[in-house]
Amino acid sequence: MNLTARVVVNRLAQQCAYKRIVTFSTKPAEHAVPAQDEPKNVEVPPAAPTQTPAVPPTTPRKPIIPANYRFVYPEFLPDPKVEWRNSIREKLERLDMLERRKQIDLPEFYVGSVLAVTSSDPHAAGKTSRFVGICINRDRCGLRARFVLRNVIDHQGMEVVYELYDPTIQKVEVLRLEKRLDDSLFYLRDALPEYSTFDENMEAEPLEEGAPVPVNDIKVVLRPRPWLERWERQNLRGVANIDQYLKDKHRLSSARVQKPWEKYDMMKHYRSTIAEEEQTEIFAEVHTELHTLELQRKRNKRKRTFLKPKHLA
Repeated sequence: MNLTARVVVNRLAQQCAYKRIVTFSTKPAEHAVPAQDEPKNVEVPPAAPTQTPAVPPTTPRKPIIPANYRFVYPEFLPDPKVEWRNSIREKLERLDMLERRKQIDLPEFYVGSVLAVTSSDPHAAGKTSRFVGICINRDRCGLRARFVLRNVIDHQGMEVVYELYDPTIQKVEVLRLEKRLDDSLFYLRDALPEYSTFDENMEAEPLEEGAPVPVNDIKVVLRPRPWLERWERQNLRGVANIDQYLKDKHRLSSARVQKPWEKYDMMKHYRSTIAEEEQTEIFAEVHTELHTLELQRKRNKRKRTFLKPKHLA
């Protein structure tokens, strides 16, 4: 009985015993050298720590926006009035303006530059009309940007208002690129006609690439009163003889309405202009496309067409 009980207890102990499970190999690695074969008195130099070169984080490169973009492309800046602002409409308009510029070359020009605009006219003989004149004003923004050209033809002053992104405009040529002393030249309406007379067959005056835009400091001569506006109240720098036709009552009235303190009003300047940070953000969106168009315009300017001679030697 004692032998049988002892056998039963041993079997139960074997079944209930804790078994150790080895999850790794206990065999020596093949490339490892046994301890008895290692040479004595040999110092193994420590392995040099592997230094991984620090890779700087890749940040998107910001485009370098030229400072003259706000003067070359003023229509890309929105209206500073808050009640007329709409960010979604402004972005969509900028996309449409870039698409329009890919279809037609709209060169750089300023108030005072002489332009020639060719537009489609269903009532003209060749279905197109070409008008040459001096730019006397640029206003509005976005797709509604416009400019005014003035010329005296047959002793009659003529002005044409063009929308810059009008699809009927076929070609815009800059015959003379220059600036004037004033931002608006509406006073040419009351000036002598020779200041607004330009030949319809006027040829383009080339300007060296990279040269600054010249400033024409000419001062026009006005005709006697009455004038279309009271030019003595506008602090014009491009007019020579305003005081010649002023009387004491005109000087008193102009002094009464002057506001010399407005040039120190920083809040008024802020409300009437677009902040520089917002200008940078706007031109950063369109800088790549505008720069590509500028390079294409320069290539077209340098390109010379080869004319095959009719009579060979």
